[in-house]
Amino acid sequence: MSEPAEKAPTEVTYDLLVIGSGPGGQRAAIQAAKLGRKVAVVEKKAVVGGVCINTGTIPSKTFREAIMHLSGYNERGLYGSSYAVKADITVQDLLLRTSSVMAHELDVVRNQLHRNRIETLNAEASFVGPNTVRLHDVKSGGWRDVTARYVVVATGTRAARDSTIPFDGKRVIISDDILDLTELPRTVTVIGGGVIGCEYASMFAALGVRVTLIDKRPRLLEFVDHEITDVLAYQLRQNRMTLRLGEGVQSVAHTQGRLGQQVRVVLESGKEIVSDMVLYAIGRVGATGGLNLESAGLSADSRGRIAVNPFYQTAVPNIYAVGDVIGFPSLASVSMEQGRLAACHAFGVATQSVPELFPYGIYTIPEISTVGKNEEELTAAGVPYEIGKAQYREIARGQIIGDEQGTLKLIFHLDTRELLGVHIIGTGASELIHIGQAVMAFGGTVDYFVNTVFNYPTLAECYKTAAFDGINRLGSLPELEPKLEPARDVGEVVSAD
Repeated sequence: MSEPAEKAPTEVTYDLLVIGSGPGGQRAAIQAAKLGRKVAVVEKKAVVGGVCINTGTIPSKTFREAIMHLSGYNERGLYGSSYAVKADITVQDLLLRTSSVMAHELDVVRNQLHRNRIETLNAEASFVGPNTVRLHDVKSGGWRDVTARYVVVATGTRAARDSTIPFDGKRVIISDDILDLTELPRTVTVIGGGVIGCEYASMFAALGVRVTLIDKRPRLLEFVDHEITDVLAYQLRQNRMTLRLGEGVQSVAHTQGRLGQQVRVVLESGKEIVSDMVLYAIGRVGATGGLNLESAGLSADSRGRIAVNPFYQTAVPNIYAVGDVIGFPSLASVSMEQGRLAACHAFGVATQSVPELFPYGIYTIPEISTVGKNEEELTAAGVPYEIGKAQYREIARGQIIGDEQGTLKLIFHLDTRELLGVHIIGTGASELIHIGQAVMAFGGTVDYFVNTVFNYPTLAECYKTAAFDGINRLGSLPELEPKLEPARDVGEVVSAD
């Protein structure tokens, strides 16, 4: 562990200095500003928003939404596999929607920072000491030192690269390069079956691009419930995707193929895959290289991540770190909450959060969302449980929207019937998950869904169907004490007031 931070200087430039303007940095800065503190955000890029708005979450999810609409993917179950809103979809069609949403989100962030009187500094930051940060002005090239009582590091991550792979931004790319494509490839090889790899692989497949997905692990998204990933793998194969799981990559090289310039990927097993483009998606590393952490008494691990305690304090108490730079789960939603909690802790404001109930949203096609424990985790912990499942095709709304593969799965304690986990794949999964999340937050049981009326027809009815399925597996119902109420006259008028 590092030496404790030196006592903060009497005269400070800022109460809180935030390095990075992504979701975690934004929320830390705004929370501190709401508490009446003097706050500044340092951002080395010309625009605020970090990876989330400029190359990651917002553009990729908008890209996906444009694909879903223009390809007619959701309606193919009703109108046939050849159905599409637009016959010849171009990259320009997809980026038209993406650029519009990105511009709007950038404006929202700028406005939020401005109206909360947060100073935005276009500079590159590096530590001089625990309370002192050197700012290298991006435009002028000059520098100055500023002091702060507290510092929040929210620099996010950058895509990992392998020095043996010939990246060129056109044929061999990382996810950041997708927004710079000029045309859609006919074939794509995706190296990496994590969240980013699976998301983009499924998007290209929905467009009719022939995709091969390679990953060393035996199954996709190993932290997700196995039944859910089984459904995902089935759907991906239905979209003509080839999955090469348990396979390592030996080499990647540009080649002259029968269709012009292509890329050859050789696997450790000897298999060869030739495609128009290769997307390298083997994780991300913390963007901490230029921070000079050592001068503040800090260090990062081999993947550039900073260790923190439950309050998001680093080994130096006045320096906090939030967001992707601290590692898993690397979700924008979680980063926002981490930023808020860090600012509150720094300035002595009591807070309450439930990190074990943070929901995960994975925007593959079909999308996945999960909260709580999965079967593998509960089995390893020796917790007795039962499950209940509902298929979208059993629900009227599922038939209406044409989603016949969607699945909602509940996991509850065998004895107490307390809800332990919810796992969904299908249309609206990332929205539906919050119903289960709310029930779990209040210690609810699976019986809640049995006794609740859901709007009809809705996908939310899956909760009721899954609950009945789970209770039926138990073989017995809880005994209820008879509860007598006075009979109501059928002619009685009940006031809406």
